[in-house]
Amino acid sequence: MDLSKTEIPSKGEDLKNNQKKKRRNIYKLFIIPPTVLLIFIVLFLYKPIGFKGGIAVDNEQVSPYLTHILSPQLYNGAERQEPFDLVISQEGINDIISRYDWPIESNGARYLPPKVLFKPDRIVIIGTVSIGAVELMVTIIGQPRLDENGLLNLNITKIKVGAMNFTIVAKLIAGKMYTQKLADTTVDSKDIGTKIVASLFNDESFKPVFSVNDNKVCIKTISITSGQLKIGLVPAS
Repeated sequence: MDLSKTEIPSKGEDLKNNQKKKRRNIYKLFIIPPTVLLIFIVLFLYKPIGFKGGIAVDNEQVSPYLTHILSPQLYNGAERQEPFDLVISQEGINDIISRYDWPIESNGARYLPPKVLFKPDRIVIIGTVSIGAVELMVTIIGQPRLDENGLLNLNITKIKVGAMNFTIVAKLIAGKMYTQKLADTTVDSKDIGTKIVASLFNDESFKPVFSVNDNKVCIKTISITSGQLKIGLVPAS
């Protein structure tokens, strides 16, 4: 091997190569973030083709499903003081939701009626939030479960905005909001509503006992199938 013919880069060539590398790095620095930002925006604003949220019913009539089917199931079952099942249909719960006073406006955001879907072992809530001219699809997935001690956790497993998973961030924000709310001395920590909020916002389990008129009932079983939620209730002392 003739080493005398081996080309050795000069200092000037080395300097030029280093400058080229720096220019390429700077180029990447300015090109990659916009690309990532574009992907982020596309995922953030994503909506499935044909997506339709809940429907608002423009009248003041209370849901017939609530007054004629669900309430009699609950009140008659609690009155008998025997174990019974409260069966909630997907169509029925959406009819109840649709008759609320929609849209709801808060802190510059406009909330349209969500749609509730009962899937095997999970509840899916899909809603639309408008912030100015931007409309976002928000999906919340929950898998309520009872542990061996009979404590209920509503167990929010996923929160998405568009196609992006915001579960961790949303739970951190919700947990902070719950802690701040708890600092309010007017909050009754024993109230069933407060316990539900704590389970949703802070992943806390609670004894699912609540009053129906003068009777107390306790949730013993939860079964979710396609289009239906079945809650097994028993008298509670």
